Amino acid sequence: MVKITALETHDVRFPTSRALDGSDAMNPDPDYSAAYVVLRTDSPDGLCGHGLVFTIGRGNDVQTAALAALAPMVVGQSVEAMIADLGSFARRLTGDSQLRWLGPEKGVMHMAIGAVINAAWDMAARHAGKPLWRFIADMTPQQIVSQIDFRYLTDALTPDQALQILRAAEPGKAERIERLLAEGYPAYTTSPGWLGYSDDKLQRLAREAVEEGFRTIKLKVGLSLDDDIRRCRLVRAAVGPDIAVAIDANQRWDVQQAIDWLWPLKEFGLAWIEEPTSPDDVLGHAAIRRGVAPTPVSTGEHTHNRVMFKQLFQAQAVDLVQIDAARVGGVNENLAILLLAAKFGVKVFPHAGGVGLCELVQHLAMADFIAITGKKEDRAIEFVDHLHEHFIDPVTIRAGRYLAPTRPGFSAEMHARSIAEYTFPGGIVWRDLPAAESA
Repeated sequence: MVKITALETHDVRFPTSRALDGSDAMNPDPDYSAAYVVLRTDSPDGLCGHGLVFTIGRGNDVQTAALAALAPMVVGQSVEAMIADLGSFARRLTGDSQLRWLGPEKGVMHMAIGAVINAAWDMAARHAGKPLWRFIADMTPQQIVSQIDFRYLTDALTPDQALQILRAAEPGKAERIERLLAEGYPAYTTSPGWLGYSDDKLQRLAREAVEEGFRTIKLKVGLSLDDDIRRCRLVRAAVGPDIAVAIDANQRWDVQQAIDWLWPLKEFGLAWIEEPTSPDDVLGHAAIRRGVAPTPVSTGEHTHNRVMFKQLFQAQAVDLVQIDAARVGGVNENLAILLLAAKFGVKVFPHAGGVGLCELVQHLAMADFIAITGKKEDRAIEFVDHLHEHFIDPVTIRAGRYLAPTRPGFSAEMHARSIAEYTFPGGIVWRDLPAAESA
């Protein structure tokens, strides 16, 4: 019997704050980081599973410690049993009463559990010889439903209703797989819009994005209304009237402040306003949505579990949502969120602003297209052009679209050299930085 022999963790950080990559109104100096986990086995073929939690620097050591705390629940387990019933594996981790007390089902511990669950899915897809999106797409509706914990959801989505959604998507699956492989999946880009970038850099990168085929560009906003008006005007001048422009406040405002701030920006025909207020404020998002209509409102990258998404949908608080591969309890919980969004008719524009997030979330969006909604042209996956070179199976973007991965697994595996060089604080990159910066 093949067993899991180790849960290996790494505190990997990239000094992106030096160029202000990733900067926004609430996070002015992020260092894109990964609390990285590898599930090792004693399989003769070296089978293992990879996962990560995205953070932005300080605190990555705390997140890595949370990952390590899960080792006693995983090491020694049968790989065959885990792969055969990923739903039970996920429920066992999220249901441990002593660790669950730290949430429940939210925060540092829940994200750590999500990374281990994602590593298990990576291992299962590798074992099957399929990229994760195809591994999910090839499941039967009953198999997908069995992955989901419906506790707290049945007032909004029952297992039978989920089965109906999945069975309705069964016709045409083979044709959609062919289309996905031929056409890819639409992307939008945030790379031009970081708040720390100069106006010249903003306009140059926006024009380059359009030339590369992107049809939507997202800008960070929220520090200064005058600056936001100027930057939106500059981008609109650079890209023309036919390119969609979205904005992201990263939780900057109170409810009424958001409404007042957004009215002067309406002239730019915004595709959506993302995270205008606290990600936990369901009724606040609903009030903002009413107050700024018809500008669409979204949130989700910091929404910590399926229950919060359920309430956002029930309260009609959002027009679209972001899912995040590393925020909630792994693939299983994201499948629940995708099915909830399908039930309520809410579009999903996955969040991918962070190291490894593009690599991961593309699989979830593509599985949604094949197995759940059958839709992709009315939505898009975020793309940020940073740090992909550190992954063995990096994303491929062509003409503003994600090309479907074909390598088995979840695309989470990092190069061993990258892990060694960027491990904090002992990696060569951090040793060579000035003491004040590395701190």
